[in-house]
Amino acid sequence: MAERVHVIAATGRSGLALCAALQAHGITAVAVVRDAAKAAALGLAEARVADLANPPALAAALADATHVVCTAHARHAAAVIAAAPPAARLVLMGSTRRFSKWPDAHGSGVIAGEAAFLASGRQGVMLHPTMIYGAEGENNVRRLVAVMRRLPLLPLPAGGRNLVQPIHQDDVTACLRAAIARPWPGPCTAIIAGPRPVTYADFVRAVAAAAGLKPPRILPVPAWLLMAASPLTLLPILPRIRPAEIRRLLEDKDFPQAETTTTLGVTPMGLEEGLARSFA
Repeated sequence: MAERVHVIAATGRSGLALCAALQAHGITAVAVVRDAAKAAALGLAEARVADLANPPALAAALADATHVVCTAHARHAAAVIAAAPPAARLVLMGSTRRFSKWPDAHGSGVIAGEAAFLASGRQGVMLHPTMIYGAEGENNVRRLVAVMRRLPLLPLPAGGRNLVQPIHQDDVTACLRAAIARPWPGPCTAIIAGPRPVTYADFVRAVAAAAGLKPPRILPVPAWLLMAASPLTLLPILPRIRPAEIRRLLEDKDFPQAETTTTLGVTPMGLEEGLARSFA
């Protein structure tokens, strides 16, 4: 395992969790951040200031790096590749949004970043996680709880029958650590996902149970009607929900486990255990 790991976007959710895990295992996390004061406030002992849009500063921050993890959006992959020393092992964060039938700016950015990485010839991996929950400040679960607390009925397109396969932040962190330690033959990709897919309706029920709420009454509603009504979520009493988010609930997001369990050696926790940690 590396003795020092440079972590780009170290004050973000996945970056901060990784830095904490590295430091807990006696590995120095060199935080590459835009705001040194924020890094210090979060307890990141060694920080270097660099912006992904500033190539000279980024190259200077990574000059002595042997292992580079970037938890920023994958659209920055080309900048990281250009700035990192040629021999450095790279671990980049992508997203399974790159497989969506309805690509948006987020998904298209992941596709572009993956293409740049695969064409680079660099040793390392881009990890594509499914929906991440359980991180400090994440809103996938918290927004859902906020909606269920305010509405007597939970309207879901197709009644929430499509599949999701969320992965807990602790498992994402474990996958990042495993990816740092593993020798990669060149630029690779790997999907990291929760242990099994569940319907979105069952996910909602599990979240409600973990949050101490009554089982939600789910109201099947056509997706087009929910998308048309999405501007109502601009009201202060409701979290913002965009039409694209509603549309993505209509596609199954289930993925094979081999790359998580076999390639990376991580056995992800079940949804009930992960939600219990989230609401502990």
